[in-house]
Amino acid sequence: MPRATRASRLSGLLASVALLAVAAVGCGSSGSGSGSSSADAKGPGASSASGAFPVTLDHKYGSTTIESAPRRIVTVGLTDQDAVLALGTVPVGTTEWLGGYKGAVGPWAQDKLGGAAAPTVLKDTGTGPQVEKIAALKPDLILAVYSGLTKAQYESLSKFAPVVAQPKAYNDYGVPWQRQTEEIGKALGKAAEAKALVSGVEDKFAAARKAQPAFAGATAVMATPYEGTFVYGTQDTRSRILSDLGFSLPKDLDKVIGDTFGANISKERFDLLDQDVAVWIVPDLTTAVAKLHGDRIYADLDVVKQGREVFIQESGDYGNAVSLSTVLSIPYVLDRLVPQLAAAVDGKTATKVEQPAS
Repeated sequence: MPRATRASRLSGLLASVALLAVAAVGCGSSGSGSGSSSADAKGPGASSASGAFPVTLDHKYGSTTIESAPRRIVTVGLTDQDAVLALGTVPVGTTEWLGGYKGAVGPWAQDKLGGAAAPTVLKDTGTGPQVEKIAALKPDLILAVYSGLTKAQYESLSKFAPVVAQPKAYNDYGVPWQRQTEEIGKALGKAAEAKALVSGVEDKFAAARKAQPAFAGATAVMATPYEGTFVYGTQDTRSRILSDLGFSLPKDLDKVIGDTFGANISKERFDLLDQDVAVWIVPDLTTAVAKLHGDRIYADLDVVKQGREVFIQESGDYGNAVSLSTVLSIPYVLDRLVPQLAAAVDGKTATKVEQPAS
């Protein structure tokens, strides 16, 4: 399966926010309750807490009640599969975003499959979820927590299974990994387990902050050379990795990019890139970096002249893990990103920011 490019991934995200889905084919049960269940779709350790159901979750389009423990879960949210897997259940369907992984399950999550078959992979090319193919999987729960699901898409999917859409409090594709994990935990009847998972990863952030006191008070920004210069906002999961490590994001970042997870900026606003460290997700570590440094305005910034850039290749496992930023992928990221950030902000221009060994 060919891997999607950075441009197509971002285009898909932006298009999904703007476009309505095609009309759904009428199917099965009401979106307010559970559909038919199948024990063979349930992964190891997938039992739900006694008394956890029914459970009602609020979201952007109202609320959804799940009457009993779901056993056939489809993830429409582009990263929701990791939280489901972390909680001991293997989805019957996932939605492709990064490409290149069987079942849309990255190496940081492979062991969570156990002996179960990899999920069926669905696609969203910008026109919305593949409603008919989702219906054919006979889900009893559809998760769209990390998504840009429209109301029309939500209503279409709700015709045959309960749908948990993105939380109202955040931009589309802006839900923090903590909230994502906890919402999915509630939906699966595993609220306590979800909180424990979140605490475990937050402990890793705390350990990194303690080991790297220079991160506190330093400024950082996350960007990618997509159709010029694309900067991620404070409500993007990638930017939150930096803030969770103790960095401060540019003060007027959201004012410049607007009410979205990120946006392209003009060269007049390259000041947003001139932070204590600039983290770039790039198509490759040679040509793309050379092109960035070939821009005289950017090359003249202190962040470049003082060697305070971190480059992450988007097409590798590391870059994919950064883009997902989930309860399972973040520990994988921290092992690689923290040493790079430490080298970038050590105050020594001669220090080279090395690439991870793997």
